[in-house]
Amino acid sequence: MKRIAALAAASVLLLAACSSDDTSTSESTTASSAPDTAPATDPPATDPPATEPAPTTEPAPTTVAAAPEYAATIDELLSLGRPIVLAHTAGEDEFPASTLFAFEESVKAGVDMLDFNVQLTADGVLIVHHDDTVDRPTNGTGAVADLTYAEIAALDNAYWFTADCVCRDQPDDAYLYRGIRTGDKPAPEGYTADDFNVPTFRQVVERFPTIPLNIEIKGSGPLAEAAADVLAAELDELGRGQASVVASFDDAIVDYFHSIAPDVEVSAGLGLLTEWVLNRTPLPEHMRILQLPPEFQGIEVITPELVADSTAAGYPIWVWPNDRALENQAAYLDFLEQGIVGLNINFPAQGVAAVEEFVAGS
Repeated sequence: MKRIAALAAASVLLLAACSSDDTSTSESTTASSAPDTAPATDPPATDPPATEPAPTTEPAPTTVAAAPEYAATIDELLSLGRPIVLAHTAGEDEFPASTLFAFEESVKAGVDMLDFNVQLTADGVLIVHHDDTVDRPTNGTGAVADLTYAEIAALDNAYWFTADCVCRDQPDDAYLYRGIRTGDKPAPEGYTADDFNVPTFRQVVERFPTIPLNIEIKGSGPLAEAAADVLAAELDELGRGQASVVASFDDAIVDYFHSIAPDVEVSAGLGLLTEWVLNRTPLPEHMRILQLPPEFQGIEVITPELVADSTAAGYPIWVWPNDRALENQAAYLDFLEQGIVGLNINFPAQGVAAVEEFVAGS
């Protein structure tokens, strides 16, 4: 009986841990009707090593440049031979979540992948936004599904962001980016007001044409299926299917998306994750990635045994800490030392630094 109770507790734990990232408050939406688009950010070039002058009596040795350490597709990403860094909602503790400004800054920091959520507006526009309302991060209110693209585009998506929280009880000067969207404050150099609203999916993909994407479809049921339809069509149109992982907490939505876009990588939903964590039930053959929180309410989800078994089965674990106390370079390095190979984190530069430190010490 104790074993059954423990398994039940772990199942509840995993459900709660996953659900805690699926809040019903908001992160607002899209860009103005004619947003400015900055030049795409290309992966950093790798300079070849310097060649020593050759003796005059012998031919100079041939110097071969090192292979670039970035990936443009999911297959390449999983074959890098080192851990990777995902910017969770574009680094939401460091920048206003899911803004083009935040995505750009995350790419500049050197992340391998952009992580974000998608859902549909009332008029069918696929936007990049976490919560099912716009209330939490913006100066607006209302459900995303009830608002049009134009209504959401007008909102300030950095309105409640501070360096410590997205909250409403801070002094006015703590709201670092408030007013840029509305023109009340100048944008940082190289950015515009449109970089501080809620972008559309298309705007993000077109802005960053070479960076792999980790995309969660929010919600469940017909609305989520409709979002999946639009997502599949836009990935195909934009040629980004091989560069994307699509996920949902709802296994039915993952299955639905796979049925309409079988060539796009999908990540296990809550049910399959629970089966692997509790019973080591193998994933379907078309799934390769486990996206998991480390723990919830003091109960470990990611254990040494889980990491060992997942590694042996060929399933890389991408961790999302789900706890600000674990959002720092030391904690990221600890995850890597446990055998975690993907950091889906909120401080992009610290995540990149942790990977560099880990690789240097390996």
